[in-house]
Amino acid sequence: MGSVAALYRYPVKSMLGEAVSAVTVTERGFRGDRTYAVLDGTGAVGSAKHPRKWGALLRCRSRWDDRGRVRIVLPDGTALPAEDPELDVRLSELLGRKVFLSAVAPEHSRLERAVPEYEGGVPDVVRESASVDATGTSITTGSVAQGTFLDFGQVHLLTTASLARMREAHPAGDFDARRFRPNLVVDTGGEPGFPEDTWPGARLRAGEALFRVVVPTPRCVIPTLGHDELPPDPGIMRAVAREHRVPVLDLGRLSCLGVYLDVLEAGTVRVGDTITLC
Repeated sequence: MGSVAALYRYPVKSMLGEAVSAVTVTERGFRGDRTYAVLDGTGAVGSAKHPRKWGALLRCRSRWDDRGRVRIVLPDGTALPAEDPELDVRLSELLGRKVFLSAVAPEHSRLERAVPEYEGGVPDVVRESASVDATGTSITTGSVAQGTFLDFGQVHLLTTASLARMREAHPAGDFDARRFRPNLVVDTGGEPGFPEDTWPGARLRAGEALFRVVVPTPRCVIPTLGHDELPPDPGIMRAVAREHRVPVLDLGRLSCLGVYLDVLEAGTVRVGDTITLC
């Protein structure tokens, strides 16, 4: 049904990541993905889903070097290894408060999300529970997946067909895949529409790895923000909300693009590998 068009991993949550030609998939997802996160003293996990508080993280880049260490490139071009204590100082300066890099997810972590104004951005029941924080932002609060820095699924998949469909629906929008921070981009050829809508519950083989498609991926504010050389584009998520709201578990119809996967069999996946549904 397609082939692997691109592979991405993000060593530090909510920082820019790296494109790779091959990746090892473990039982926990892509090796090296979301290994670290920036935390503060309240137990909040740094996420650009709350742009006023954490959006500056998207101005940093994280990557694995040849020695198997994560290096972070700060907005001024300074590159520091994750273990360097100077990094916490620099990140605290960048964010305007004391923060630190961690490879351990707090037992009682907190993940804050800005509530979008458009309908379908969050479940209605969640919107009703939102509160306004010190930044003046209406937010909801949840947690990361147990023992990880992942939001929900172990791997996030996006199809070229869905991106193409959104470009047709909103030609003024910049639907570069990187805005949506996928792990796996699948080239579905000329297949129209949103083919992944029918995949939940199916098994998907990519290279040596086998996945189970779990649920559509609800979208947040992050695709509208600037990513590297990609400028902010506030119309992106309004277009998704208008064109593609689908049922997600028992949460109602939400603005979605892509699907979350769980890993059934570990192995290596390479760009160009065939994708099959089982």
